[in-house]
Amino acid sequence: MTPASKNETDGKRMKVAVVIVAAGRGERAGQGDGPKQYRRIGGRAVIAHTLEAFLSHPLVDVVAVAIHPDDGELFQQATAGLDAKRIIPVFGGATRQQSVRLGLLALAGHDPTHVLIHDAVRPFVKADLIGRTIAAIGENEGALPALPVADTLKREAHDGTVAATVPRAGLHGAQTPQGFPFAPILAAHEKAHQAGRSDFTDDSAIAEWANMPVRLVAGSPDNVKLTWARDIAMADQKLGHGHSSFPDTRTGNGYDVHAFEPGDHVTLCGVRIAHDKRLSGHSDADVGLHALTDALLATCGAGDIGAHFPPSDPQWKGAASHLFVEHAAAIVRGRGGRIANADITLICEAPKIGPHRAAMTATLAEMLKISPDRISIKATTNEKLGFVGREEGIAAIATASVIYPGEVPE
Repeated sequence: MTPASKNETDGKRMKVAVVIVAAGRGERAGQGDGPKQYRRIGGRAVIAHTLEAFLSHPLVDVVAVAIHPDDGELFQQATAGLDAKRIIPVFGGATRQQSVRLGLLALAGHDPTHVLIHDAVRPFVKADLIGRTIAAIGENEGALPALPVADTLKREAHDGTVAATVPRAGLHGAQTPQGFPFAPILAAHEKAHQAGRSDFTDDSAIAEWANMPVRLVAGSPDNVKLTWARDIAMADQKLGHGHSSFPDTRTGNGYDVHAFEPGDHVTLCGVRIAHDKRLSGHSDADVGLHALTDALLATCGAGDIGAHFPPSDPQWKGAASHLFVEHAAAIVRGRGGRIANADITLICEAPKIGPHRAAMTATLAEMLKISPDRISIKATTNEKLGFVGREEGIAAIATASVIYPGEVPE
């Protein structure tokens, strides 16, 4: 259950969905490196940054992403490591308006009460903007983040000269995410579709046309839309690929324990070791890899092993634990992380770990795609104390260090 499912509005359970519009070709940014939503900034695709902003927000339940039919592989690569269970890819249409409608229809079966509609190429949207947009959505009223126009506006004449100066009082530049009660905005889009209208430039315009009030909320100057190639280059520098970034090194810890039961071997750090007992667990009960999985997930706030591989799910019965580590490593890499070090301590009276350390190190190096000198596997006894000392089970402690893209100082 996601945090949003616990929220209620006026006594009714609030369920917030999101439509991310990502089906455009982005011609103004050039096509040399593919559509702009898949260009890399800070080591990751633009759309990955955008999706993570919404998936990590405590009020968001599910996200539909309208993609171009030709971009399936690009989308899969860009979203590796994100919470796939909460992402619904749907093929978009020829226009932004068509893509939003198709995204809304894809969400209808999930019964959302609120929906946010956002451009994939606004990767710097922050949690506070998302939160205040949701808070401003009424029962039949939309919410539009916007900034007052600061520049003096000129209307151009046919000959290229200035025809008039336009008063800027009361004028705002619209941003996304734009928020709406779900059923009314879906109805408005359907009404526009049936009427053959395809000229709306954003969703608040459709809401206005359908007589739905739209309330302005404070936008953010950081919530820029990446339109031109230079925008993407500047965004990449902002996220740490320039010269003025701080490294972001994070350390995560994990702990696991499994009891012994009758058997003829144990699996530790991916290596099968003959023994007069086996470890009891839903999977192969590899305490070393379970602890490492938690340590990796901890470096990017991605929950724990139970959230990704619940013991109640029969598909993980007897599963090899390298699947868990590889999944966690993919999440880390999907968020721009580089695994710098993995350190595992196995706590047991038996079996002896020393003879198997080299094989364990090689196995982990392959799982994590790092060199063996970045892996440490140690073992210690519990001096005959406690459940480990009585040889009732094995415990493991793991630490992982991951370097993420740096942040530009304020």
